[in-house]
Amino acid sequence: MSDQTMARRFEPFVTAPELGQKERESTMASILLVEDDDQLRSMLKELLTRSGHEVSEATDGRRVCEMYQQQHFDLVITDLVMPDIDGLAVIMELRLIDQNLRIIAMSGLRQGRAKEYLRIAQKLGAQHTLVKPFSNQEFLEAVGLALEIPTVGSEYRE
Repeated sequence: MSDQTMARRFEPFVTAPELGQKERESTMASILLVEDDDQLRSMLKELLTRSGHEVSEATDGRRVCEMYQQQHFDLVITDLVMPDIDGLAVIMELRLIDQNLRIIAMSGLRQGRAKEYLRIAQKLGAQHTLVKPFSNQEFLEAVGLALEIPTVGSEYRE
C-alpha cells in the first residue's frame, strides 16, 4: 500500500477541544514533522496545528539535523522509509546531537517489515512508534504521551 493510499484511509480530523489563548500557549510544543508523502505530511501538520502546536516540516532526512541545530524542537516525528536518508539514520544522528530529544517513528512497510523497522527505531531511541495507517486519535495520543516524558535535567510537573 502506497503512502498516498494510506493517507486516504485516515479518518477526518479529530482535534483536541478548543483551547483558550492562555491554555494554547501553555500546551504548545515545537514539533518537527519529517514525512516524504505530501498529503500525509499536510494532514498531520494540520492535526498538530489545530491541537495548538507549532510545526516545522521536512520532506526527507537530509536537512533534519541542520534544522534541529538551528532551532530546538520539543519533539521530532519521523517516517522511517524515505528517499536519500531514512528515518533510522535520522534518529541516530539526532541522538548524537541530543540524548533527551523526544522522537516518534512511524512506518507503513508491508509484510511485517514495518514492525521490524519500528523495533529498531525504539532501540535507537524513539520513545513511541506508529504503524501506518493509524487513526488521528492514535497519532494525537502518541504525541501527547511523548511530550509528557520528562527529560534529564527537567522537573516533571503534574
